[in-house]
Amino acid sequence: MSEDTTTDETVQRLMDQYAEIARLAGGLAHEIKNPLSTIRLNMQLLAEDVLPDEADDGAILSAEQRRAAKRIAAVQRECTRLQELLDDFLNYAKVRRVELQPRDLNLEIVDALDFFEPECERAGVEVEAFLDSDLPTVRLDREAFRGALTNLLLNAVQAMPEGGQIVVQTRGLGDRVAIYLTDTGAGMDDATASRMFEAFFSTKPGGSGLGLPTTAKLIEAHGGTITVQSELGRGTRFTIELPAVARLGKAVPDKPAADTRQPTTDN
Repeated sequence: MSEDTTTDETVQRLMDQYAEIARLAGGLAHEIKNPLSTIRLNMQLLAEDVLPDEADDGAILSAEQRRAAKRIAAVQRECTRLQELLDDFLNYAKVRRVELQPRDLNLEIVDALDFFEPECERAGVEVEAFLDSDLPTVRLDREAFRGALTNLLLNAVQAMPEGGQIVVQTRGLGDRVAIYLTDTGAGMDDATASRMFEAFFSTKPGGSGLGLPTTAKLIEAHGGTITVQSELGRGTRFTIELPAVARLGKAVPDKPAADTRQPTTDN
């Protein structure tokens, strides 16, 4: 058996193991969601039994009711956090099967920016786009790519609580296409930046740490790569590179055949 065959079998076995682990983890997450929903519903009913009707604005809570209200609210908050964590995990653990079709990358970016514009306006963030007009076509799964780009935009906005600027650029790199997304946020040190794509690593209180790892999986499913550069106090740049669809060569007009006739002479 050749070395290449052995390597292929090893890779396939690891992929099968990963798929099985993802399936089991996804099943476990679904099993947790069911009782969690029951807990949330019962906490809501308990609040209705213990606390005065919301319509009774003048009601004065006893000390026992205040303690009960505080504990009920704490459990409800944790249930919500667990629900969001499970949703993020299920999204991350999914085995991605993207449907790639030739697309105009610039057009997809413009559509995503238009969709995200209200969020930027609320946060006081200005968005500038510098898109290469001669960009090659790329193969995209529209929904998956928009999810990845929106996640990066949201991450940038959250890094600028006082407002700022996001610059989105595209550029052709021969047989690849690059997308640069730069923000003017707080930035990160090298140690933090090196872990941005690790599952469950987060610098945000209560964050699941699965947003950027999920984004990285989506980009990889497109045959692409994503990297990050950051500097404290100066902002962050994410770089996505995707394979470009090969362009057809321009037809070269045939040269006129050389005239091999001998010149005639007058007698």
